Amino acid sequence: MNQGKKTHIENDLIGDMEVPDDVLYGVQTLRALENFDISPVKLKHYPRYVEAMAITKEAAAIANHREGLLPDDIFKAIVEACEEIRRGKHHEFFIVDMVQGGAGTSTNMNANEVITNRALEILGKPHGSYKVISPNDHTNLSQSTNDAYPTFIHLGLYQTYLDLLPGLNKLIDAFKRKAVEFKDILKTGRTQMQDAVPMTMGQTFNGFATILEEELPNLKHASEQLLTVNMGATAIGTGICSEPSYRAFVLEALRDLTGWNIELARDMVGATSDTSHMIGFSQAMKRLAVKLSKISNDLRLLSSGPRAGIGEINLPARQPGSSIMPGKVNPVIPEVVTQVAMKIIGNDVCVTMAGEAAQLELNAMEPIMAQCCFESADFLISVMDIFRKYCIEGITANAEHATELAYKSMSIVTALNPYIGYKNSTKIAKEAMETGESIPEIVLKHGILSQEQLDTILAPENLLVPVHLDIKPLKNMDE
Repeated sequence: MNQGKKTHIENDLIGDMEVPDDVLYGVQTLRALENFDISPVKLKHYPRYVEAMAITKEAAAIANHREGLLPDDIFKAIVEACEEIRRGKHHEFFIVDMVQGGAGTSTNMNANEVITNRALEILGKPHGSYKVISPNDHTNLSQSTNDAYPTFIHLGLYQTYLDLLPGLNKLIDAFKRKAVEFKDILKTGRTQMQDAVPMTMGQTFNGFATILEEELPNLKHASEQLLTVNMGATAIGTGICSEPSYRAFVLEALRDLTGWNIELARDMVGATSDTSHMIGFSQAMKRLAVKLSKISNDLRLLSSGPRAGIGEINLPARQPGSSIMPGKVNPVIPEVVTQVAMKIIGNDVCVTMAGEAAQLELNAMEPIMAQCCFESADFLISVMDIFRKYCIEGITANAEHATELAYKSMSIVTALNPYIGYKNSTKIAKEAMETGESIPEIVLKHGILSQEQLDTILAPENLLVPVHLDIKPLKNMDE
């Protein structure tokens, strides 16, 4: 298997194994590589996750050194290795599948082995010299997978949330700019896919901006929950195999390394099996995804046709829409946004089910929860950027067509109702349906309102908010 490559022998509980000399991982990583060839997505696929592993291990090393448990040379080598990983180095050696059995032990040991072997290099020792620095006795000192692993996930997801925020804010701003651009365009508002009341196109786009903006505090709250960790819980929350002051020291180190307001869980035993913070973050991402999909579906409807549909707006043409229909252009960007939303909703279902599967003092399903959460966040980061650049910023309005549809729509009569009365409005609507004439045409034909009165009532600024206009009808339909 390793012909032409120099190797060394490492052993674990299962037995001996050949490990290539030119890699930083070791025997337990190779075991995981054999056991969990499940997906193409490995730990290295999520750099923020790998960086969080290095932060966690460095904080543990700082706490253990402060306790006098790590000699200076080993401590410095481990810290240097962790700092390099935090700067993006050595990520290629984090090769374990995101989906794995063992409640994250393979991930923890992959991190332990990479950090240990890089630390050995720093000390001028060959890989696998575990009598000098041990993955278990030094890099994993005072830790268990059951506290280090969820800390990796929480810190990695929090940093990913920080990465997500700029794209969401840019998307919101893009909708706000369109709202200003379209503020004077009259259009038909629709409920249950039927004409309802007149509005402005600016109101539609401002509504899109607002419902997305309302997700900012929800995401913030959910992400801040991730800053509560169970580091120092070790195996089940009792802190076995750690010093009494270790928790305080490791918390201080985590705060210093990140600058974040990290807290320890109030009850370490409860926290070690509880994954509700991941569930909450997944649900926050799902809420955002649902709104992105709703907006995308609205844009597809508003741009439909363009000649045989609603056609009130034009989406940027991104690619030919058919191999057989010349000239057809499809709304491919909103379509992909909705597909991503479906994936995120599915991921949230998986996270929820995995969270429910906790048993006694541990949840062994955390790996799939981590995979789903990181995947959902990455999907959101990518698709929001694509949505903004390739769709929202290039939308144009068919202003005359939108206004023409509004005038032809029965919805206009609702705006006139406060001024001409329900009886007049009903008769006008009935005549419009029978004759095909527009509402304004019928109002003017019967002399119910003047053109000036009609223009005032239907002025966009008078449709934006509730207003009182001192307008009375010139006559009734029966007169």
